[in-house]
Amino acid sequence: MIMNNTIIQYLTHQLAEEAVITRPMLEKVPAEKYDWQPHPKSMSLLRLATHVAEIPGWIQLTIDLDVLDFAQTNYQPEPFKTNQDLLNFFETRLAAGTAALKNAGDDILDKKWEMRNGDRLYFESTKGEVLRMSMSQLIHHRAQLGVFLRLLNIPIPGSYGPSADETGLF
Repeated sequence: MIMNNTIIQYLTHQLAEEAVITRPMLEKVPAEKYDWQPHPKSMSLLRLATHVAEIPGWIQLTIDLDVLDFAQTNYQPEPFKTNQDLLNFFETRLAAGTAALKNAGDDILDKKWEMRNGDRLYFESTKGEVLRMSMSQLIHHRAQLGVFLRLLNIPIPGSYGPSADETGLF
């Protein structure tokens, strides 16, 4: 039963459960539609799918770093040509996030963490809160990806139960 475990053990379990839901969604992303976006202010399908795939890696960054400073990094989204490349990237980031959690203890949860760009502080919080937020971001952007796929008339898999495409109810 999860209730007797540590918070880190709970987060590790949660990440594994969300990965089971995320994989089928990423599998549906069609390479021929990578440049599609529903609105000029929206991410492209590829950028959104890449973001979903990279989020488990945020867990590793949160655990390993006390400060994420974009002025000190040269972040560039991964350029994928195939859906298999996207899925492989997800699995790599998932493995990194899972390993970081398994090597961490609850003692890190109250440690300060911040995101900045040089002198500009975006936010600061505890590592525990950032880990929770990372999990929420995965769920949020995966749902957004489901909307993108729905707009492209691509049947979507269910998340916490069957989708309308799987049940034929709608």
